[in-house]
Amino acid sequence: MENNLSLYRIFYATALEGNISSAAKNLYISQPAVSKAISKLEASIGSPLFIRSSKGVTLTQEGSLLFSHVKTAFESLNDGEEQLKNLLETGGGRIRFGASTTLCKYVLLPYLQGYMPHHPNVRISIECQNTYETLKLLHDKKIDIGLIGMVGENEIESMNMAYRQVTEIEDIFVATKDYIRSKGTHDIIAQSTLLLLNKENITRQYIDHYFFENRVKINHVIEATSLDLLIEFAKIGLGLGCVIKEFVLKELASKQLIQIPLKNPIPKRSIGFVYPNGTMPSTASAGFVDYINHNQLF
Repeated sequence: MENNLSLYRIFYATALEGNISSAAKNLYISQPAVSKAISKLEASIGSPLFIRSSKGVTLTQEGSLLFSHVKTAFESLNDGEEQLKNLLETGGGRIRFGASTTLCKYVLLPYLQGYMPHHPNVRISIECQNTYETLKLLHDKKIDIGLIGMVGENEIESMNMAYRQVTEIEDIFVATKDYIRSKGTHDIIAQSTLLLLNKENITRQYIDHYFFENRVKINHVIEATSLDLLIEFAKIGLGLGCVIKEFVLKELASKQLIQIPLKNPIPKRSIGFVYPNGTMPSTASAGFVDYINHNQLF
């Protein structure tokens, strides 16, 4: 569109009023300025838009055609302004989250449980992906906020992202009392079927690094894509499950699962929200970041 939007606004107001004087009054500009703007638009388009008379102005056939499109455009802009005002007044908007199924269940949902009653008009969508996929979605601006296991400060900074730690987690091995009894206590990891997440998962990569660093020998492995499945596998005695301690506290307290003591415990990991540095994608996402900064749930 080559012409300045203000020319169309003046044309629109004049067509609605049918009078240059009234249009000038509504637009808070002079009558000559209105006449000059209309003449400039007519010259640009190459066609007269109004028929002038002592009683005012009426649209030509060409002017009526243009007015039908300009009217739709300005009504759409007005609707957009009203919707935006309403969104800001009611605290609405949308937040697109990315998180693994496990972190969504055990970390994100408790935060949403506290956040949503105070922001009932905010729409929430969640993409359940592993940490690397979550970071990619964030980089591609397909989500607004990610919840991840920390992968390295340099990687986060290189993406121009901020990271807010909300908790730490500890990876442990668990099994039923009967399973442990059947394997004995000597080098139980080497003797057991290990229940592990698949190799694409950042937790599995972290555990594999621990095995390598501590020269831990492993034999038989059952893999799954979900931590909840590993927990259930361990509870029915299929093997030694590598799980997150904070997410099996009830099972440990009831002795349904027993933690396996390790000579060298697996170092704890940081869990946190990651989001764009500086300006947030929306008022709603900025509000959620403010909420997590003022509410430590873990």
